[in-house]
Amino acid sequence: MKRLLLILSTTAFIIGCGEAPQRQEVASPEVSSQVEAALTESERLTRWFDERYEERLQLSPIQMTMQGRKDRYDELDDISEEAQEEMLAWLERTAVELQANFDYTQLNEEAQTSYDLWLYNVDRAQRSAEYRDFGYVLHQMSSQHANLAQFIIGFHNVESEDDLQAYITRLEVMGDRLNTMTEMAQSRAEKGIRPPDFAYRGAIQQARNLVTGAPFEETSTRSPMYQDAYSKINKLHDSDVISYDQMDSYMAQARSALLNHVGPAYQDMIAWLEADMEHAQQNPTGVARHEGGQDFYQHMLWFHTTTDLTAEEIHRIGLNEVARIQDEMRTIMERVEFTGTLEEFFEFVLEDEQFYYPNTDEGRQAYLDDSKAFLDGINDKLPEFFGILPQADLVVRRVEPFREQDGAPQHYYPGTPDGSRPGIYYAHLSDMRSMPKIDMEAVAYHEGNPGHHMQISIAQELEGIPRFRTQERHTVYVEGWALYSELLAKEMGGYEDDYSDFGRLIAEIWRAARLVVDTGMHSLGWTEQDAIDYFKANTPITEGSIVAEVQRYLVWPGQATAYKIGMMRIQELRAEAEQELGELFDIRAFHDTILGGGSLPLPLLEARVRNWIERVQTGVEGS
Repeated sequence: MKRLLLILSTTAFIIGCGEAPQRQEVASPEVSSQVEAALTESERLTRWFDERYEERLQLSPIQMTMQGRKDRYDELDDISEEAQEEMLAWLERTAVELQANFDYTQLNEEAQTSYDLWLYNVDRAQRSAEYRDFGYVLHQMSSQHANLAQFIIGFHNVESEDDLQAYITRLEVMGDRLNTMTEMAQSRAEKGIRPPDFAYRGAIQQARNLVTGAPFEETSTRSPMYQDAYSKINKLHDSDVISYDQMDSYMAQARSALLNHVGPAYQDMIAWLEADMEHAQQNPTGVARHEGGQDFYQHMLWFHTTTDLTAEEIHRIGLNEVARIQDEMRTIMERVEFTGTLEEFFEFVLEDEQFYYPNTDEGRQAYLDDSKAFLDGINDKLPEFFGILPQADLVVRRVEPFREQDGAPQHYYPGTPDGSRPGIYYAHLSDMRSMPKIDMEAVAYHEGNPGHHMQISIAQELEGIPRFRTQERHTVYVEGWALYSELLAKEMGGYEDDYSDFGRLIAEIWRAARLVVDTGMHSLGWTEQDAIDYFKANTPITEGSIVAEVQRYLVWPGQATAYKIGMMRIQELRAEAEQELGELFDIRAFHDTILGGGSLPLPLLEARVRNWIERVQTGVEGS
């Protein structure tokens, strides 16, 4: 296997650090030397990776909290450009050390994958640093200003008085981090790098939602973060951890932190966004409009797909896939005896009341309940298709009001590696006309099992590989697997009626159309309206969802192309394995091979599958 030079997954490794990591002291050089001598080269490498990963993790208080740890529980990540430079320098030093101290030829196959992956991540970080100024800082897609609030509310657990003190300190620190975001956005705007006008409006609305209510206004209704503080403080009081007087004191401290740190930072952010919005584009094109934007977009395609496919090649793949899926849709249309054109059938499934829940709290709860029922049904079939099964629980939940958007896509948040916090499938349910019944089954499988929840939970629970690999998040792998899972669920007995199966095709054509419109806007000069018109003409997706999707692609260039590219590559690898192995092919073993190494860029995933094929063929490993 060729050695790959690479980078760090942005989801698994949150941006930020305060200073360059420091090595942990070894208790005794003599003992260390004896232990080292007893290890194989692969074992020695795994220990080295775990030490480096812990160094990295110690510089991300947020990531540690996300993993259920309470180290540096009163701190938040440093997101400044200086911190990013220090992190890149640290990564580059680890690459030099890795190559200087380990013999690649003496490593076993799994250790070689770890070696290649670490270097891949370093290379990706180096390449990405060249384009740092092109990224949009504040926008409507729950960017860092909203994610930070969600993190404090949803992931900082308060189980003791120490936890509560750390919580209040984090509120105080939060203001500085928000100010840093505003400064970074302003700096990029001065260089001409601005998101479209709708991104400004979305970011402003999210920020306003967080400073609406007490203590920022004279009202009895608490703002989201003040309500969160009250709930957590009250819970400690009800559990007899703190007294009534202490409860009052802590509420006063939380109020002060919000009024003196969080509130002013959000208000300054809102003021700048409102003032600068006049310079933003309406009906925008993509990043190619910026100087150097074409090169940046090609980098983002590589970053997200881990392939060298060009924008033109991806655009063409998308057109072909849209045409293929439409043929499958016509077959179902004929099966349900609909008389009319495919476009008329699209209109029917978009408008007929049978495909929607009522836009009421009862309708929203029904969406959540039915989604859970689909997942419960597919869970019974998992052992027939997988040897490795996740241990973590999964819950289905509505998005918090302060960040909920009409028609925005459902999404998944991983649980903790130790299972103390379950994985969460989130749905935006503010507008039930944007959440049709017809494709909800496919979405549930995508976000839950056998999709994101299964893949990410299994990765976090893997043993025998370095810890950093259990937290990797390569978009093409993670989203490619989830989209593959939508189709796999059909093999597993899902989609019992034709309309649900048509909903699966809606979900797939949605991802195929992404290839067309993402490349169209960011490379071929399409406008936002051009992309919306293409979606309307070729897919049965609600207008609210189309607009939200197109606006998502405009602020996340290239990300949406990874889904279909990843799915197709996994399908191709399965077909290759089936052809090469014939009767020796075992679907459970194939899936365990895909999931058993954690998230990988496609070149490393391809090598992993082909090595498995070879072992089965030679009898080294059963199928």
